[in-house]
Amino acid sequence: MFKVNDYVVYGLMGICRIVDIGKDEYNIGDETEYYVLHPLNSKNMTIRVPINNSKTMRATVTKNEVLSLIATMPQKETIWIDNEMQRANTYKTALKTGKPEEYIKIIKTLYLERKARSLKGKKLTNTDEDILKTAEKHLHEEFAMALNIATSEVVPYILEHIPQSRESVK
Repeated sequence: MFKVNDYVVYGLMGICRIVDIGKDEYNIGDETEYYVLHPLNSKNMTIRVPINNSKTMRATVTKNEVLSLIATMPQKETIWIDNEMQRANTYKTALKTGKPEEYIKIIKTLYLERKARSLKGKKLTNTDEDILKTAEKHLHEEFAMALNIATSEVVPYILEHIPQSRESVK
């Protein structure tokens, strides 16, 4: 169970701080306890998540977990799917898990695809580009928090700490 002031990842909302744990004050007789979350990227939003149904919520990664994830980046599989619609659906489902491993697979796949297409004078589709930006944003925010650095410092940090191949992730 999480505590007040813990930071968690809540699906595509990203990193949130638990500001309270309590019952629904507006629904008398409802004994369900809720985590009350404030997303870091939204000043005025409050999210209530039932404690007994917080499947899409997890603790943020630690510095050691970040270092472990970085160490395994070169071996991470790519998940390219030729069918654009199927690819978008698969990637969006992976994003919703809120798992850094899924973000890394998406980023690596789309980065390599972007690089291959640029050699042919082409670009990623707008959908792929949007998904890539979303995966990068979430991964960079979480890594920055764990490493206590600015999000702009995450890519240089990864490149500095990634084993051997510096081309695997940008």
